[in-house]
Amino acid sequence: MDRKKDLSTYKNVWVIAEQRQGKITPVVVELLGEGRKIANDIGVELCAVLLGHNVYDLGNELIKYGADKVYYANNSLLENYTTDGYTKVIVDAVNELKPEIVLIGATHIGRDLAPRIASNLDTGLTADCTKLEVDEEDKKLKQTRPAFGGNIMATIVCPDNRPQMSTVRPGVMDKAVKDENRKGEIIKLNASLTKKDIRTEVIKIVKSEKELVSLTDANFIVSGGLGLGNADGFKMLKKLADKLGGVVGASRAAVDSGWIDNAHQVGQTGTTVKPTVYIACGISGAIQHLAGMQESDVIVAINKNESAPIFEVADYGITGDVYDIVPKLIELLNDNTRITELFDQYKLAK
Repeated sequence: MDRKKDLSTYKNVWVIAEQRQGKITPVVVELLGEGRKIANDIGVELCAVLLGHNVYDLGNELIKYGADKVYYANNSLLENYTTDGYTKVIVDAVNELKPEIVLIGATHIGRDLAPRIASNLDTGLTADCTKLEVDEEDKKLKQTRPAFGGNIMATIVCPDNRPQMSTVRPGVMDKAVKDENRKGEIIKLNASLTKKDIRTEVIKIVKSEKELVSLTDANFIVSGGLGLGNADGFKMLKKLADKLGGVVGASRAAVDSGWIDNAHQVGQTGTTVKPTVYIACGISGAIQHLAGMQESDVIVAINKNESAPIFEVADYGITGDVYDIVPKLIELLNDNTRITELFDQYKLAK
């Protein structure tokens, strides 16, 4: 007999607080910011779930970022992420405490962990969400994600099962504001875990030798597309990015052309970003690219084609050759021009 869950027994919003080598990942701060809004709309508590070994102090940090409670599982078997270990501890906690909503960052770990949790709990999962909101009528979570290659946005609900689960793309939500005076409660979880529960073993962690690119944390991103014409154009963009204290991004077309490593890719199939300033150089503005950067605070577009779609989302637009314009921007910055003055001096058309 198919017996429906008693949904009334589920409450509170949970954020799975991913940590690596004793540091909270940036997406967790975004999830706490969004989770706070959702918890307030529903009228429940915001809780964080922290797994690891000897990382108790991170619980206080999560509280300062908005968590009312932190459920902490401390076990040497949780020091390094394993699918089996993390899944078992979280599933056991959900079955015991019954959260209404569970939010997980769409990182490499989150994308591995979330479907395993959802499958074990026999509930739904909406992956790679870019927007979350609460239905005013019945308080269900409305989960929005790109579909059909980013050509449409689909809003999904989970009406019959709990918890409602989402993975959320890093860089799309506003970060929670840290309050050093905030108080909360850290509650120990019974992490009944043995080596037999884990089918894999972490032998060694090897960090990539490639240059690390943190697009999601950057305040300034200077991105290039096919309009650059060749890979050498990215050397020029790096000079501008360095002057701004930012990083270099790229369109998928530029990455596919082999001009730059895919770690720099911004867009639907790359990284979703929300910097203070996003400068798009020689990028036409395909839907998939726009989906990954259109929430930036200020968008500056530089393109020869005055009818390029990128101008439709840009706050400032320059029609012209990037090889003429970018060096002039660098020159202005060399003269100690502030970024806020830069746009006015160059007379960008808003």
